[in-house]
Amino acid sequence: MTELPNYFAADVADDYDAGDGHEFQAKVIAETADVLAALAAGGRALELAIGTGRVALPLAARGVSVTGIEYSTDMVAQLRRKPGGDAIPVTMGDMASARVAGEFSLVYLVFNTIMNLTTQDAQVDCFANASAHLVPGGRFVIEVMVPELRKLPPGQRAVPFQTGPDVWAFDLYDTASQAHSSNYGYPATGRFASLPFRYVWPSELDLMARMAGMTLEHRWADWDRSPFEHESTKHVSVWRKG
Repeated sequence: MTELPNYFAADVADDYDAGDGHEFQAKVIAETADVLAALAAGGRALELAIGTGRVALPLAARGVSVTGIEYSTDMVAQLRRKPGGDAIPVTMGDMASARVAGEFSLVYLVFNTIMNLTTQDAQVDCFANASAHLVPGGRFVIEVMVPELRKLPPGQRAVPFQTGPDVWAFDLYDTASQAHSSNYGYPATGRFASLPFRYVWPSELDLMARMAGMTLEHRWADWDRSPFEHESTKHVSVWRKG
């Protein structure tokens, strides 16, 4: 496979599940797995960027046959350490191009991970790859933030999102290229980390889906199926093939 930077190596993977964000809350994980199980409709599910199995394992516990694609061997090592982690097949590779044998009724990609593909071409390829794995009538699901450009004062590029004694964090935007990075400073150690992304708009994702032979079926503000509205900060979108 093509060699790509690994931003989820051991230094990230070892502590990944210790996160205290919204996506790690038990209620949110349960809602996520419930929605995905319903969308799978008794068929097989493929998780792109399966990571440590935060979603895959609860989904498998609901009786869904789950397979994964993942680039980071360190993230998969964490999955394998969890109860039931050895039972989930994982293909190592880039989610925009790696193929898995067979067909699926559901392909899904959670928590902003589509933005880890830092070019529009790669994001388009990801939609095409998802569609290639789906049976006719199958669904592709993405959970991703709405770009926070409204928070930018005129002439500024940075949006702080975490300030405290242990970590300072901010997002940096380039509106010309849709490049976006999340940056973390740790005052106690002097360490700094930066993760590159490409932010993407809902309408742009819909066009990528159309190019891959899929049409929008649902768009919610979160996994609780609340309506997506003007002030929504994220969306869970479902496209159907064929």
